[in-house]
Amino acid sequence: MYEDLKADLRRFALSIASHQQDAHDLIQVALEKALFVEDIESWPRYKQKAWFYRVMKNHLIDERRKHQREMEWDEMMDLTLPSGTISALEMVDLLKRLPEIQSDIVFKKYWVGLTSKEIAENLNIPASTVRYHLSKAISALRNYLEEE
Repeated sequence: MYEDLKADLRRFALSIASHQQDAHDLIQVALEKALFVEDIESWPRYKQKAWFYRVMKNHLIDERRKHQREMEWDEMMDLTLPSGTISALEMVDLLKRLPEIQSDIVFKKYWVGLTSKEIAENLNIPASTVRYHLSKAISALRNYLEEE
């Protein structure tokens, strides 16, 4: 079935994806999903193509929405501190008050400049867990600063 549809699938995937690798990923995702559709091989060719096109388009939309949410969240979680009020040594002392994982995540986010996805890959935890710890750490840091 794939050999019959290969040229059409590649053409469509390349037309909607921004890079060739993204197009190949879309085709792979659609083929994986097709493995779980029982009678897809018995469908007429036009229905198979339409199904593959819809799956690829929906997956691309989902990925772009996910990426947009992550970018918006990363921008929202900027740690803004009054300039000149906290030295690097004072910040190190504040980070020592946090649990080790939160301190590590804050360091990687604001000093190394990694995204939550990159930190997640580095620590082998989900990106949502990184964002949770980062949110808790920022709240704790703000509370420490208000106390002082």
